[in-house]
Amino acid sequence: MRIADFDYDLPPELIAQTPVEPRDSSRLLVLHRETGVIEHRGFREIGAYLRAGDLLVANHSRVIPARLRGVKEGSGGQVELLLLAVRADLGPDCWEALVRPGRRIHSGQRLIFGDGALAGEVLDRTPTAGRIVRLSAADGDVAGAVARIGSVPLPPYIHTPLADAERYQTVYAREPGSAAAPTAGLHFTPELLAALEDAGVETTFVTLHIGLDTFRPIAEENLDTHAMHSEAIELGDAAAARINATRVAGGRIVAVGTTAVRTLEAVAGLTAARRERGEAPDAALVELVEPYAGRTALFIRPGHRFRAVDVMLTNFHLPRSTLLVLVSAFAGRELILRAYAEAVRERYRFYSFGDAMLIL
Repeated sequence: MRIADFDYDLPPELIAQTPVEPRDSSRLLVLHRETGVIEHRGFREIGAYLRAGDLLVANHSRVIPARLRGVKEGSGGQVELLLLAVRADLGPDCWEALVRPGRRIHSGQRLIFGDGALAGEVLDRTPTAGRIVRLSAADGDVAGAVARIGSVPLPPYIHTPLADAERYQTVYAREPGSAAAPTAGLHFTPELLAALEDAGVETTFVTLHIGLDTFRPIAEENLDTHAMHSEAIELGDAAAARINATRVAGGRIVAVGTTAVRTLEAVAGLTAARRERGEAPDAALVELVEPYAGRTALFIRPGHRFRAVDVMLTNFHLPRSTLLVLVSAFAGRELILRAYAEAVRERYRFYSFGDAMLIL
């Protein structure tokens, strides 16, 4: 398929620049896949479409202060580093990062941040024009230095400074490591989650640390030639048990955001492959997912067989992006583009701080 098939027109004024208050006062477009019916509700009414026995699966990754501003050692030229992903496979305190300006940053270059409290050594280039950087801290505490010196990066289409950095975190964010927020979860409040639990809708958590591909447009015209950037994921023992129990009991697995979708589908695919190869123990023969920690480069596009996700909650995504392709794989390209056109007509707010869509 061509990426041009996943384009749409969006008036710039519909790109949300600030979050709404309270979180659950955003709007909710409800899309029924079987009938094509579209409904317009408030987000706090989401419980009307969920039922006892359903399981919300959300990404509890936390956005780190990944934007570092400093200077090049020697010349003193200004430099900005955007940390994308920990690369422990390459050594302690190694990160994949974007650097600006990038053309003059070569392997061996040292970068200085916070008047020497934190330093970075450029080790190599990446296939996506990034860099591998090894960080070191004057006091030995790299994580602490990043937390003190860095700032939370907002997407490039948001131009209004954020008064409270916690509004770019979900209320359940726990595991530091993302360069961007899993934005579908930004609409939940503790009170709404508690009300859903009282109604029999439980919540469990997975981790996908969001990196470059989650928010960059696809440059290639042919989807077959797009290579996804790998991201770290984890689905623990407790989450696997609850997901499997939900499927056995006939409940629906409701993925909160595209990152939860990718984690669930990646692990379900790996689990199914192990069964097909005869590598799974007898107890796992009926399991949908097994615990897993590793990386995934899964690119979900039309034709993907969804094994784990029954219902998807998501925000409205950029044209020509992997995320728009993903939701089109779940609901169908024509139906998604029709829903997006309806959202534009109804003046929904788009992107990270925008409104939400529930796909049933």
